[in-house]
Amino acid sequence: MYDFTKVVDRSHTNSVKWQGTDNELPLSIADMEFAVAPEIVKAMHTKLTTPYFGYEYVPLAFFQAISEWYQTQHQTQISTAWMLFCNGVVPALSSMIRRLSQPGDQVVVQTPVYDIFFHSIENNGRHVLESPLSYDPHQAHYSIDWADLEAKLAQPLSKIMLLCNPHNPIGRVWSRVELQNIIQLCQQYHVWLISDEIHGDLVLGQPAYTPVAALPPALLTNVAACISPSKTFNLAALHSACVIVPDPDLRATISRGFNNDELAEPNLLAVPATIAAYQQGQTWLQELLQVLTANRQQVTAWLNQLPVNLQLASANATYLLWFDVSSMTANAQELATFIKQQTGLILNAGNVYRGNGAHFLRLNSACPPAMLKQALSRFQTGLINFVPSKNH
Repeated sequence: MYDFTKVVDRSHTNSVKWQGTDNELPLSIADMEFAVAPEIVKAMHTKLTTPYFGYEYVPLAFFQAISEWYQTQHQTQISTAWMLFCNGVVPALSSMIRRLSQPGDQVVVQTPVYDIFFHSIENNGRHVLESPLSYDPHQAHYSIDWADLEAKLAQPLSKIMLLCNPHNPIGRVWSRVELQNIIQLCQQYHVWLISDEIHGDLVLGQPAYTPVAALPPALLTNVAACISPSKTFNLAALHSACVIVPDPDLRATISRGFNNDELAEPNLLAVPATIAAYQQGQTWLQELLQVLTANRQQVTAWLNQLPVNLQLASANATYLLWFDVSSMTANAQELATFIKQQTGLILNAGNVYRGNGAHFLRLNSACPPAMLKQALSRFQTGLINFVPSKNH
């Protein structure tokens, strides 16, 4: 029904991703090379037919659309009373860090993790406290180091934990039991838990995504979860997000922070586009997930014939693929720079995600199959010709 095969030239469109030279193929920044669902575009057009663009509020229908989506897609009942509008997940993270901690406090993160977490923490005068995920190179699999996590949460200056569920860049969804254990540790050591769940709809098969809001009420007194249609429906520039805070006192504190930081008012199209996405986007998403699955299969077939040793260390969530390049280099940035210079393919070097990220490259697979095929060809050329420097 929808076309996920068309390759469109996005240069000269103010795209952050596509502002390079003509030869470059950027499969780095996490937006998709697919047209937005026409139902969402239609809702935007409808909004524009009424040429009165004054200040707006967020209506109940916005939160009802989200609640109904979580009920049908994730079998999770979330009260609209728990929800706060914010004009982006990252602004929400930064605001909550400022509101729930003091300069000099520590924020615990499980690395390697989305690099903007570090910006939100450090730019606000707090300190990153890494709890590195355990990595098994033989299985190309990550798991939680529970002893280390507890030790980090127990430190007196640890006030917040930022969780990524599903986890970017490793593509892991955390199980219900793992989430319960994390929250119980946070409660034990009086640490707020903020869960970034922006990739929750982008899970390919089992295990399924478990929203933290699906856990028993007793586990939700110190929890805030951030969601948005931006990744699911390719709406990053919409600047629309929702923060789910079950506890009323915590919700009031966070709401005051959003209002103080001027983050609680929607832009012109945030409300109608978000409602359309959650009310009319299910079929589009189902077809997208089929395309992403097929793209994963294309990558697997490519890996099987690759003449160099490269492992895919991604689990079943997100369209961001995490490649273990440790057999070739201990500095992924050097490899990424070489591949860009030699082939024009732009990948994310894992160094910025900290943890063991210096041994990894991240590739955005949310693109038409023909574009992915071209990217893999360039990737292979770069890998074959790469010679690491003597310093690494």
